[in-house]
Amino acid sequence: MAVDRALRRPAIFPSTTPALTTLDPSDWPGLRAQAHRMLDDMLDHLGSLDQQPVWQSPPPHARAAMAAPLPLGPTDLAETHAIFRETILPYGSGNLHSGFMGWVQGAGTPVGMLAEMLAGGLNANCGGRDHMGIEVERQVVGWMRELFGFPASADGLFLTGASQANFVALLIARTRACAAVRRGGAAAAPSLLVYASAAVHGCVPRAMEMAGLGSEALRQIATDARGAIDVAALGRQIRADRAAGFQPFLLIGTAGSAEIGAIDDLHALADVAARESLHFHVDGALGALGMVSDTIAPLLAGIERADSLAFDFHKWGHVPYDAGFLLVRDGAWQRETFAAEASYLARAGTGLAAGERWPCDLGPDLSRGFRALKTWFTLKTHGLKALGAAMDANCQLAWALAARVEAHPDLVLRAPVALNIVCFGFARRGVEDGALNRRIVERLHAAGRVAPSITLLDGVPAIRAAFVNHRATQCDVDALIEGVLAFGHADRA
Repeated sequence: MAVDRALRRPAIFPSTTPALTTLDPSDWPGLRAQAHRMLDDMLDHLGSLDQQPVWQSPPPHARAAMAAPLPLGPTDLAETHAIFRETILPYGSGNLHSGFMGWVQGAGTPVGMLAEMLAGGLNANCGGRDHMGIEVERQVVGWMRELFGFPASADGLFLTGASQANFVALLIARTRACAAVRRGGAAAAPSLLVYASAAVHGCVPRAMEMAGLGSEALRQIATDARGAIDVAALGRQIRADRAAGFQPFLLIGTAGSAEIGAIDDLHALADVAARESLHFHVDGALGALGMVSDTIAPLLAGIERADSLAFDFHKWGHVPYDAGFLLVRDGAWQRETFAAEASYLARAGTGLAAGERWPCDLGPDLSRGFRALKTWFTLKTHGLKALGAAMDANCQLAWALAARVEAHPDLVLRAPVALNIVCFGFARRGVEDGALNRRIVERLHAAGRVAPSITLLDGVPAIRAAFVNHRATQCDVDALIEGVLAFGHADRA
């Protein structure tokens, strides 16, 4: 049917010529001066972290500032910046500070901050098309392919974090096992099973739920004394499930468990996956980047045999949040899982729409920020050896803390130390009290010098110190020990 192409102006639009509008400043020199003040403030902030508390609770006036009404009119940039300086900057999450040791979060770097500014200026959508943002991401993929010993067929993708990367890997493995799920959904493969250790990160059962498989389709296998998966028990469970008519399709290894940093025997798991025809995925959110350390890399032997690998540059790589990554042994598996034709994404031989393979073919996102640039700057500027040395220093601090704990009569080590995480407790007169451990951690946070966290080991709260910060020193270990002992002995509850 012919289309009536006569122009009909909707009544809601005026017939007059629109006024010239732009969101660019009318005073570029003034903006430049204000921008320099903002940059100087951030550099001053980073340069004086050791003079600041690791964390402080936002006061009422700061929280009230975030209850301001919807801004219909403009506010001067200098005024907005002043609000930021007073109500936001002093009350961050703490992970920049050397005393932050409760959770596995990277500390960032000034280089990464500057790269993030450049990426914001470019405002590139890295979902596809022919521009250098895509090439930068491909270079980082190539570097990771080399670092982890993956073949030339391997491809990769930046995502928000390892939680999303683990989810995407699950979808890839599921498509490999049953391509019909793209059309028929989870009902096309009702008997699929996934295997991981009991220490697997909580994002994995959640990924099972999001994928429509359900968390009951995840078999969590017991761990050994080191916190690694029991390979013999894994084999028995797979055999039992096959005999019951289920279809095992995915095995997930852990390279640095969230609670204690344990690393599964990746070679043994790769052997199981090969024997059982399973997709072998490694969740390396915490530890995989240890490959840049000559000390840690041997502990990750077998990671090069993974079919897919999830990790975070924003943890031990110290790239500003967020910068998760998925590396896949064969990029064709990604395209088979995600690529879909759409007229508005048609490719061309030349021009901006050139390029046969776009990142949107490899994962779920079409709109994608330029995460690769801050990663590229961090790796290029600092080099892998410097990152590896920082990781080694973190592990040395963890081992030093563990030694101090074991040597003190009022402290007890709660788990073996594999990498950079120490779990311990205060034991008054030789008796540990989990509730007291919780109170100690809360009081340490309020004091503002160090910030460990609490985890549950065998159902009992333990103090958890995760050394990830490249700024951390022995002084932070000393402050932690002194604080735990002081608050522990002072507690009379």
